[in-house]
Amino acid sequence: MIKTLAKNIKGFVKESVLTPFFMILEVIVETIIPFLMSSMIDDGINKGDMQHILITGGYMGALALTGLFAGMMGGIYGAKASAGFARNLRRSMFANIQSFSFANIDRYSTAGLVTRMTTDVTNLQNAYQMLLRMCFRAPVSLICAMAMTFIINARLACIYLIATILLSVVLAFIMKATYKYFSQVFEKYDELNASVQENVTSIRVVKAFVREKHEVGKFRKAADNVYRLFVKAENAMVTVSPIMMVTSYASIILVSWFGANMIVSSELTTGELTSMLTYCMNILMNLLMVAMVFVMLTMSLASGKRVAGVLNEKSTLANPENPVYEVKDGSIEFDNVSFSYNTKAEKPILNDINLKIKSGETIGIIGGTGSSKTSLVNLIARLYDVTEGSVKVGGKDVRDYDIETLRDKVSVVLQSNVLFSGTILDNLRWGNENATEEECVNACKLACADAFIESFPDKYNTKIEQGGTNVSGGQKQRLCIARALLKNPKILILDDSTSAVDTATDASIRKAFSENIPDTTKLIISQRVSSVSHADKIIVMDDGEISAVGTHEELMKNCEVYQQIAKSQLSPSELGLEETPEEGAMTDGE
Repeated sequence: MIKTLAKNIKGFVKESVLTPFFMILEVIVETIIPFLMSSMIDDGINKGDMQHILITGGYMGALALTGLFAGMMGGIYGAKASAGFARNLRRSMFANIQSFSFANIDRYSTAGLVTRMTTDVTNLQNAYQMLLRMCFRAPVSLICAMAMTFIINARLACIYLIATILLSVVLAFIMKATYKYFSQVFEKYDELNASVQENVTSIRVVKAFVREKHEVGKFRKAADNVYRLFVKAENAMVTVSPIMMVTSYASIILVSWFGANMIVSSELTTGELTSMLTYCMNILMNLLMVAMVFVMLTMSLASGKRVAGVLNEKSTLANPENPVYEVKDGSIEFDNVSFSYNTKAEKPILNDINLKIKSGETIGIIGGTGSSKTSLVNLIARLYDVTEGSVKVGGKDVRDYDIETLRDKVSVVLQSNVLFSGTILDNLRWGNENATEEECVNACKLACADAFIESFPDKYNTKIEQGGTNVSGGQKQRLCIARALLKNPKILILDDSTSAVDTATDASIRKAFSENIPDTTKLIISQRVSSVSHADKIIVMDDGEISAVGTHEELMKNCEVYQQIAKSQLSPSELGLEETPEEGAMTDGE
């Protein structure tokens, strides 16, 4: 974990070195000043030596200014180093998340990733600043102050040493008790963020079903969980302050008592006692700082593990050693393919799939909900890797291709495709960032999106809200199809991507495809028979297996699953089952 996090200090090494340097300089100054004060009292004030007072006072003033400068520079460099560290962490995490496969993404919740990039990184930023400043300053200051007390009077210094040891033991127990609470609290943060995210993204549904009170209750529960854990942690930490105060006052009383007796017996001077008392507060305050550093580090330890987990996560997909950078054609072959999202699952999602698709064919894929239609096509673009067997595109195993090259030629319009904030043109150019406006218009015409775009006042420069909330579901689908077409793919996969458009528009899109991109292999997943009935071949999926393959007419004769789907959607006339008058009369007679 530490090694992973330390890599992100790159670019801020100088600031990370200068911060403790200035902190230690400040400590040295603070350590010398009480010693000079002792000399001023004993050799200046008590003896009435004004010259000694002025010279010593001048040294103390110069040291005070040096300490002020050192403290200020340490704060500036510490802020730069910690902020830079946090920036690098966020950059590294975001970059690594972009490399994740779908399998990697499935392991994390969206809210969990957001929490890691915000709350967890902020905790690490604060901890790093404390580490550079207090973690160097406090221990060094404590050691120096303790050393000076032993130089002045070893017997009195033993009081401080015993107090320090006792406090350290107590603080260790407190840190151990609080760690488990801090480890749990960030998991509750994930739940809190998940509640907020889900509510904000689905606010229209919440209002439509008048579920505001339910959502408020759910959020309160998540917030209360965070509150309870923090209270438990704080209840443990709150004991630190009274323990510190008791120890401080006890040490001061003991040092004052024994020190006064030593002054009477001429074993100690007044200046030395004053220095001892000054060092007492220095020692105990620095011990408190050390405790606070440990609190912050304890809190950040849980955050560090969560952040390092994301940084160390390796994509389940990787380019081969010598990848292929050219996709010959749009042919597809499934060879004894089995697939499971979880390798430990008893039954695979896809089982023993064998299928050959010629380049340029239009393939319909139909089946009930949960029949693994989407899982089948996800393997073609290598969004997931097969568990067994192989998937070939253009005659080569998809695992042999450069991933970027493969996905440029296999364009997928997913079920959950979204639009991003920006203009319509900005969204379209996700398919091809160098596409001209003319190319964008042509793609929109093929997707039957041009008509509604032209109706907008700003046309192709119309602003799209985040997630495409200011366009209808059908309009969003058509824009996503147009975006996919701009990639000039050899394989186009539409995963239920026309479910929100009317049947006439659906038919127009299919016609445009057949006329304008005949060489592109088209795979259309749909719940509607009308969307796939025109296809060269229709694949019927059932429970993760291919139930049948054929044309609409062939499947109506031979495939019971397809017949059931068709009969539930099509009229008797569309099915070719319209009764003749004679047949109707006989039925009436019966």
